[in-house]
Amino acid sequence: MLLSIDWDAFSGTRELVFDAPVWGTRDREPDRLEAWRERARRRDLAASGWTGLDADFPLYPGWEGLERYAGIPATVTLTHADAWAWLEAFPGQDVLNVDSHHDLASLSGDAGRLRPGNWAGLGLRSGRIERYTCLYPDWHAGLPVAEGFDLARTRNEVAPLLPPDVLERVTLTRMTSPGAGLPDPGQVTAVLLVQSPAWTNPAHDAAFLRLARALRAVPLTPPLARSGSA
Repeated sequence: MLLSIDWDAFSGTRELVFDAPVWGTRDREPDRLEAWRERARRRDLAASGWTGLDADFPLYPGWEGLERYAGIPATVTLTHADAWAWLEAFPGQDVLNVDSHHDLASLSGDAGRLRPGNWAGLGLRSGRIERYTCLYPDWHAGLPVAEGFDLARTRNEVAPLLPPDVLERVTLTRMTSPGAGLPDPGQVTAVLLVQSPAWTNPAHDAAFLRLARALRAVPLTPPLARSGSA
């Protein structure tokens, strides 16, 4: 199988943080840095660096276990819109995507244009993906409006957006504890590590980049190093 890891499965949010991008945001340049600066300013003008974001946007545990995939061909990139090139190198395999979003379809914009929110659905339609599993992080269990809180509700929301033959090849599930459900390295053909900076706290970039180095991930689109940009 192919293993896709979106950093927003670990760089997340607490409950009732109403400006959290996990609930929905665009992926424009200002969303990747300026929007995070504004969030930090709203919380504490006097805070040093990104520390004002600590309480609302934590780095959840479980990501440390991803180093088990060192030695498997790995790619690191900025956005899941880049997944198309990765899929083309390994066509027709099952994909396990560790993510805070299903990435199967979007209610806005052109449904046929490749974006971070629909790459998986388009991959299934085109045959680049055989079967697709979205593994939501365990912390979604504490956020009632998160996609991974109520899997049946989320599947019902997705169902009208996908052809029946595509939907039957989709599984939505959630970790029971930090890092639970990650596959044995022997089952994984290749790894894609995605930063998703519009959705992830800049304070966590250093950890993300350390992970990319540990996996010896080859850059597709170079990720951002925003830790010192507050």
